[in-house]
Amino acid sequence: MTATDRSIELITAAAQAAADKLAHDIIAYDVSDVLAITDAFLLASAPNDRQVKSIVDEVEERLHKELGAKPVRREGERDGRWVLLDYVDIVVHVQHSEERVFYALERLWKDCPEIELPKDAVATRGKAAEYAKQRAAEVDGELS
Repeated sequence: MTATDRSIELITAAAQAAADKLAHDIIAYDVSDVLAITDAFLLASAPNDRQVKSIVDEVEERLHKELGAKPVRREGERDGRWVLLDYVDIVVHVQHSEERVFYALERLWKDCPEIELPKDAVATRGKAAEYAKQRAAEVDGELS
């Protein structure tokens, strides 16, 4: 079994929305062969809580406006560290960069096929590492 066309459409729109809000390391997996509850996961991260919330809001608004989709469940919004949007066909995970590293969801789903994403979303790969290096350099400069 593979992800449905509707799932791919939702993932693509969600990935573009996340990229437009400067999410880091956007990736999507077709989990339909290993999970009965959903077809695909989208993972994205951001360096701060405010940006996590901004990405979530944009994904939710874009999917509703363009595709008429509303999440059946939204979890984690209060803390802004890991927000989950469950659309049944897809699940969107937007994590703070620290949670992304700690929980390493990619490790869990690495055997599942990746779903092709828009260029803007693919271009976000490695952004979290770049940001971490930049922050470390800024902190080192402050300490010197």
